Parts: sequence; structure tokens; C-alpha cells
Amino acid sequence: MSDIPLSILFGVLGLLVILSAFFSGSETALMTLNRYRLQHLAKKRHAGAVRVQTLLRRPDRLIGLILLGNNFVNILASSLTTVIALRLGGESAIALGAGILTLVILIFGEVAPKTLGAMHPERLAFPVSWIILSLLKILYPVVWIVNSISNLLLKVFRYDPSRHERDRLSKEELRTIVAEADALLPEKYQNMLVGILDLESATVEDVMVPRNEIVGLDLDAPLDELIALIRSIPHSRIPVYKKSIDRVIGILSLRKILPRLNDQDLDKKTIAQEMSKTYFIPESTPLHRQLMNFTNEGSSIGLIVDEYGEVQGLVTLEDLLQEIVGEITPGSPDVERQKDGGFLVDASVTLRELNRVTGWSFPTEGPKTLNGLIIEFLETIPARGTSLELSGYRLEILEVNDHAVKRVKFYASQNPDLLKNGIFPTD
Repeated sequence: MSDIPLSILFGVLGLLVILSAFFSGSETALMTLNRYRLQHLAKKRHAGAVRVQTLLRRPDRLIGLILLGNNFVNILASSLTTVIALRLGGESAIALGAGILTLVILIFGEVAPKTLGAMHPERLAFPVSWIILSLLKILYPVVWIVNSISNLLLKVFRYDPSRHERDRLSKEELRTIVAEADALLPEKYQNMLVGILDLESATVEDVMVPRNEIVGLDLDAPLDELIALIRSIPHSRIPVYKKSIDRVIGILSLRKILPRLNDQDLDKKTIAQEMSKTYFIPESTPLHRQLMNFTNEGSSIGLIVDEYGEVQGLVTLEDLLQEIVGEITPGSPDVERQKDGGFLVDASVTLRELNRVTGWSFPTEGPKTLNGLIIEFLETIPARGTSLELSGYRLEILEVNDHAVKRVKFYASQNPDLLKNGIFPTD
């Protein structure tokens, strides 16, 4: 090698640095590609995406090839640097040459190309995939030997690389992706997608109209009272019962009965003839399952029953759709924002709706309503005027009755100096 001109040796050394940069940048670009965008492009028959997807099916072989090439060129560059150092300055120049080569490899062969690969993975990975795939075919025997030995070593530690799982997103990971897609999706569509993800974790009990708020017809009431109630009800379908909601006998469509209210022969039997069969729903039914059940049953309203068969509430198709698209009508009659930034809230509001309207984060795993959460926290029915901090939010009880909190006020800001064990006296 002493006969080779120094210009040629420096040229070969420069080529080896370029090859080192090629392998380093290729590795980073291929490994940092968005796997889901890659699948999308591959389905559209993008040539580069198809090649990259082929390489990534066996990441052990891909990494083996890249590291084999990278280490080979780096070691060769180190040997060549030693030869050049000996010819230029003797043995005393070897250490200096090694230091310079280390710096050059670090900057031009590692950091710069890997940074480029991380910033623009597609622009780099797709064109180099053709070269990498060709090299893998040419050097397959060597790569196979290297991988076989390394895989055997991994199996000693009870890990089989051939059984690696494909990338899969959990629901929480998908929620994070949707929540961070501000530049790609308008906020209302983000909320809709998050609402769809929440359908699996919520049950009909979370969105039902509570038993004490169900509006229905008692067929044992006088006919004139039934007619007056039908005229005043804002809903399109209501349950019909006798004496108690637990003795429901059907669902009445007001669209069918309203045109007949002025008939002289209108009686309770006529009302009963316009009823449809009652659809009962177990209280633990997940929302996504109930959405399909409504479609299969051809119904849009159902009564929620517990394990003893007692009616706990009512849910409609609109309630389920509201979980996806948000409030169908703007605002909420149960939550009223004040000029000072606080809120007046009907304590019967569900925690899910309160969170949706205000953007707060009350827990929804336990009690379903604000009243239930307050009573569980205090372990008693509070007196009017009681103030407390609940899940980090300050509120004051404005109205109570014998067995429930009726209305509360949430303060716009907190004053920690007033808080004593979560409860503090009002002025």
C-alpha cells in the first residue's frame, strides 16, 4: 500500500466516510418512519413504501445489514487512516490521525446524517431502500450468518426476534394522537373522535336520564290530565305506565297521538293502541354496544333496568349520538356560566356532561352525577351554604332538599388559604 499515492488514499477515505454517512442516515430514516403512514402509502402502491415495508418485515436482517456495512467501512477507514498517518508523520502521528478520524466520523458519518434521517425520513428512506434491498440480496449469506448467531444469543435470554409483534396502538395512545392532531383536524372533529373512543369505556348508566326525571304517562290518571300532559311534553316518545314507572306497558309516539287529541271518541284505549313495545336495557351495557343494539332493534329509546328488573333511567339514541358529536343543541340547561367566570350548576347533571361543557376532569368511574359525587365525598347530605373543594374545584351548596343537593355554584378561582381539609366556612 506504500506505492499508492496519498491523493488516492485520501479519496478512498473520503468515500468511506460518505458510505458511513449513508448507512447511518439510512438506519435512522428507516427506523423513524411513521408506520401508519407507511402502510397507507404501501396500500396506494407507492414503490418506495412497498420496498421499505418489505425491509421492515424483518428488522433483524435490516439492522444486521446496515451495521455490517457501517462497521466494515468504519474499521476500513480507521486502518486507512493509520496507513496515511504513518506515511505522513510516522508512529507519532497515529494518535493524531485517530482523533481527527473520530471527529470526522462523528460529525459527517453519524450526527449529521442521522439528524437528516430523523428530520426527513421519507425523503431519505424511500430512495435508499432500493440500494439497501439490493445489498441485502447480494450479502444475504453473510447477513444470515450474523443474524443466526445474534438471534441464538437472544434466545438464550428467552427472546425470539422472529415473533416480534407488529406495532399496535392502544386506545389511550390513539386518544393522544387525536388530541395532538391540532394542525390536521378542527377541534369539533377531534372531540367527535375522542367521543367515539370513549363509547367503549362508558355504559348507558353514564348517559341515562335518571328515574326521577323521566317524563311519562300514567294511564291511571284522568283522561283530561293525560291530554294536557301530551300537549305540553317536548319529547317525541315517552313511556306509558300504570301507577309506577316499574309497571311500564309501552312507549307512546306523540307524532301518532297528537293528530287525534281533538277526536271526540279519544279514550285511554286509543292511547294504548298507539303504543309500541318497551325496550329494556341492562344498566351495564356499554355505549358502543347499545348503539348497535338500537340499530338492530329498530328502536331509538329504551328503559335502563338493574339486576332486580327495576327501572333506573331512560336512554335515547340522541343521548348516545351526543356522546360522539357533543351537545346537539348549544349550551346546557344544567350548567350556566356566570359573568365572574364561575358556574351555576344543577346538581343532577351527570359528571360526563359537566366535564364536556366546562372542560373539567371530574372522575366518572364512581358516582354518575354531581349530587352523588358531593354526597360520597361528604358522606352526608350537606346543609345549604356549605362550601368545599371537590377534585380541585371550589364550590358552594346553594340549594338542598331532604335527600339531595339541588344546585351549586362553582367559583372562578381557588383560594387555598381558605381550604381546611377540603371544607371551609363561607363568609
